Amino acid sequence: MNDSSWGAPPRGGPWGPPDQGYHPGFAPAAPAGPAYDGHEAQQTRPMPIVPDVPAGGDTGGGQDDRDRGTAPLSGPPFRDETRQRWQPQPQPQQPENPQNPQEPMPSSPSGAPQPPEQPRPSGPQKKRAGRDLRAAIGVGVALGTVIVASLFIWKAAFVGVIAVAVVVGLWELTSRLEERKSIKAPLVPLAVGGAAMVVAGYVRGAEGAWVAMALTALAVLVWRMTEPPEGYLKDVTAGVFAAFYVPFLATFVALMLTADDGPWRVLTFLLLTVVSDTGAYAVGWRFGKHKLAPRISPGKTREGLLGAVAFAMAAGALCMEFAIDDGTWWQGLLLGLAVAASATLGDLGESMIKRDLGIKDMGTLLPGHGGIMDRLDSLLPTAPVVWLLLVVFVGTG
Repeated sequence: MNDSSWGAPPRGGPWGPPDQGYHPGFAPAAPAGPAYDGHEAQQTRPMPIVPDVPAGGDTGGGQDDRDRGTAPLSGPPFRDETRQRWQPQPQPQQPENPQNPQEPMPSSPSGAPQPPEQPRPSGPQKKRAGRDLRAAIGVGVALGTVIVASLFIWKAAFVGVIAVAVVVGLWELTSRLEERKSIKAPLVPLAVGGAAMVVAGYVRGAEGAWVAMALTALAVLVWRMTEPPEGYLKDVTAGVFAAFYVPFLATFVALMLTADDGPWRVLTFLLLTVVSDTGAYAVGWRFGKHKLAPRISPGKTREGLLGAVAFAMAAGALCMEFAIDDGTWWQGLLLGLAVAASATLGDLGESMIKRDLGIKDMGTLLPGHGGIMDRLDSLLPTAPVVWLLLVVFVGTG
């Protein structure tokens, strides 16, 4: 077989008509020879026809061959290889569209099928509350039932409710201090002294509360001496602070209960504090735009504070007029204003504590509310304010 039958293409190349002159990149025409050789005609067979191959295909020739000016090989030496190489590949089926099974899934520019777009709700999005309202309302109703039942059926039972709340609050506070700050305020003297403080305030009045407070602080100092001296100062300081913050302030609720209309005074105190918190929450959630103290509590707004004042003053006027003996509506307005201020400051004070500790809630005992201390935060500083104003307005009873 002649070499010219494999490698020397006619003039013009396989991609265009033959030229009469010289074409760059192609070999010159072979020299003139016999017009027809029967022996070579018998030995030489025509090359198989190979389908056009796109540039860069795996056929032994392509863009590089054209650039070099040489003709690609006519095809593979075996027909089976040609058939296997050029067998069409099955196309991947598009998944069905769940919205319309008759139409395929829309595909992205890269060819991958995309899931159908979900319908977007129209209109402005509503704000969501920051806690579980159903759980919060359920727990609040249950606590209110226990408080009211013990308050009007047997006063001593309500004193027990106060003492239990104080002990649980002390446990939550001291636990968080130890977990987050490694401060070991002694819980045993705090719990015993705190419960005794509440009972002494109910039985012996303000003098009994002060004496119990002093003995509790002394017990904290002595109890901590049984441990190594490292961290003594910070531990006893936190213990005295906890004794004043939780049980001593709660004792003023027991002092209100000692009056003839003591249950109504306590109920007024509770109602005004809850109404103040509810008004601040509702108005702030719906209309709040201007932050009240963003570095302490980013969720509180000035609009919420105005809502707390309005709700508390309205509730105070009603309570002083119809629930408190010898009370008047204008006294209730002042009482409501004071309650709104003290409840807000108490809430901000505990927010400062929790922000310093790096926690959101003091506990998880009350679903939708957090812990006991998360409910006592506004009640504790409000108790002495209400007790003092009621004494000024209507006396000790």
